[in-house]
Amino acid sequence: MLERRDALTDQDRAVLQDGPWRVRDYEVGEEIVAEHAEPKESCVIISGITGRTVTFADGRRQITALHIPGDFVDLHAFLLHVMDHNVVALAPARMAFIGHDPLRRITETHQHLYRVLTTILAVDAAIQRVWIACLGRRSAEAHLAHIICEMFLRMQVVGLTREWSFEFPLTQNMLADTIGLSVVHLNRTLMALRRAGLITWQRKVVTITNWDRLARAAEFDATYLNLRKEPR
Repeated sequence: MLERRDALTDQDRAVLQDGPWRVRDYEVGEEIVAEHAEPKESCVIISGITGRTVTFADGRRQITALHIPGDFVDLHAFLLHVMDHNVVALAPARMAFIGHDPLRRITETHQHLYRVLTTILAVDAAIQRVWIACLGRRSAEAHLAHIICEMFLRMQVVGLTREWSFEFPLTQNMLADTIGLSVVHLNRTLMALRRAGLITWQRKVVTITNWDRLARAAEFDATYLNLRKEPR
């Protein structure tokens, strides 16, 4: 995922591999990072899918970001210290944690790697801007189509697609919390994309049957994902 944005040196790779890392597995629904916590580590997804969530007093929640293998889900906690949201497992997830002290040493002694990691924070912010635009101005169909386009490209970067298919084990409840719809409305929206011949969704696998039409329906422009490889 990092090397899609910039070339890493052998030293960069060695620093990342040496960590030190600790690994932990999470089941669906388990909290990985808690709101208002002051974590001393940041974590990378090895496998699974996680979501950043904001929970309201009445129990409703909004999923504000989806993260897949290779993503640093809370790198910003290294700089902000206090979490303003939760991170939960949306599928069985394996996480690797690295302490903030080793990250601080990286920032001080490995400037190129620090710039590459900081780029990830900038990409996260770009994704958030587009998600806000989707929530505020796109139709439900266009919003869902946009998420599918985005997730396909992000999965493709880390080798988790097969032709035009990828595993996406979110439930309809989770997807409704992501798009900001009721489950009934989400189901109708999903059926509309299927009827239009744009996707199939069977046994947790999404298949894009017509990329061009799906991207047009979503008004999808991948610029915000910053998938160009260039020196930083």
